[in-house]
Amino acid sequence: MDRYNNEGYPDPTAYEALTSVEKDEKDAKAYLPLVYIASPFAGDTERNTERTRGFCRLAVSKGAIPLAPHLMYPQFMDDDDNEQRSRGLRFALILLVKCDELWVFGDRISEGMSREIAKAKKKRMPIRYFTSNCEEVSR
Repeated sequence: MDRYNNEGYPDPTAYEALTSVEKDEKDAKAYLPLVYIASPFAGDTERNTERTRGFCRLAVSKGAIPLAPHLMYPQFMDDDDNEQRSRGLRFALILLVKCDELWVFGDRISEGMSREIAKAKKKRMPIRYFTSNCEEVSR
């Protein structure tokens, strides 16, 4: 939750109210965090797509709701078209800020993943790192 409104001005009343609501939701047993899954896509897209499905299964097994835009957008957008890829990444970054955490998978950080990590850091979002084998590591 950000202390500032969309125009950059402090908004303590809204911040406190929304933070309180968010805390109540997190305290409820039914709460499931929304986690953004970041992993490589370009290159061997077939293999990377299958791996991302596995990363999403891991998130579900850990009681989270996974969001992996790079599984959805290539179904109707061309990742090889720079304009469409740029638009897809823009959409993904908008969705990222709606999430509770960013989970980063893999041994290499792609250009798109770097932008996702930078955005999460800017929003002070918790970031968790995992190897390609789904082992959590610290960075």
